[in-house]
Amino acid sequence: MNNILETPLVGNTRRNHALEHATIHILSERFPRRAMAGHSNPSGFFLLGDLPTEQVREAVTEALARLQNGESHLAIHEGCGTNYVVTGGLAALFAFVGMSGTRSNRERAERIPMVMLLSILAFIFGQALGPALQKNITTQPDPGRMALVDVYPVANNVHRVVTSN
Repeated sequence: MNNILETPLVGNTRRNHALEHATIHILSERFPRRAMAGHSNPSGFFLLGDLPTEQVREAVTEALARLQNGESHLAIHEGCGTNYVVTGGLAALFAFVGMSGTRSNRERAERIPMVMLLSILAFIFGQALGPALQKNITTQPDPGRMALVDVYPVANNVHRVVTSN
């Protein structure tokens, strides 16, 4: 049986996710303090931000070339949703565990300091676990045979990047 991470649906999404991150890294250097976000899928990604289309196209082309040349660090981004989901999920889990077994409001109130400590620990663990999950699960920095097909605006401040794998 194939590794689920390398099935076409998941594998292509992971490669596009890496390209999305690499593109945002490059655009962030060119447009400091400009808000950007992305959403990847098997056929490419959407890039949100007030950016000129030609600059997006150039950044995607450069990002793909740099990933092809082994710059795998570009696939990891501190603003990735993976980091937020992992950290938030851990905080919720740790808080749930901290409150488990309480029956009264008084017991819950007495546990608030412990739950706060557990939540802080969850954030600390999440800061390490999120990038590790990006590196090993949610992105694939080796683009393989990926090629850029097109970059075009689809709405105000939204670009569509289409790839082939």
